[in-house]
Amino acid sequence: MARLGTELLFSYGTLQLESVQISTFGRALTGTPDALPEYKQGLLAIADPAVAAALGKTHYSIAQYTGSPSDAVRGMVLVITPDELQKADDYEIPEYMRVEVVLRSGTRAWAYVDALNGPPKT
Repeated sequence: MARLGTELLFSYGTLQLESVQISTFGRALTGTPDALPEYKQGLLAIADPAVAAALGKTHYSIAQYTGSPSDAVRGMVLVITPDELQKADDYEIPEYMRVEVVLRSGTRAWAYVDALNGPPKT
């Protein structure tokens, strides 16, 4: 459970990179391993060549909802402030949407998932 004044963010992609954390939040974060059930990890092409060069990658990881209990995306639960959550929102591209999820450990956290293949609307 998050401490007062903190948020939990599940990251399975670039927000796990210390260089991205420092440029986005101004500090390196620590995390706890966990997994996002009922999602599979897909790939999303990086459209901006400068971003691809800076990350040393051609694709982002993206969590796509499957609903299958056998699927899970591994990542880290990061403890951040509400201001840092807003910075994470600003960092993410429109192909991602932020949703509240329950991780394999039972922890509730925010996660950025595929806006087209996200969780079902309730």
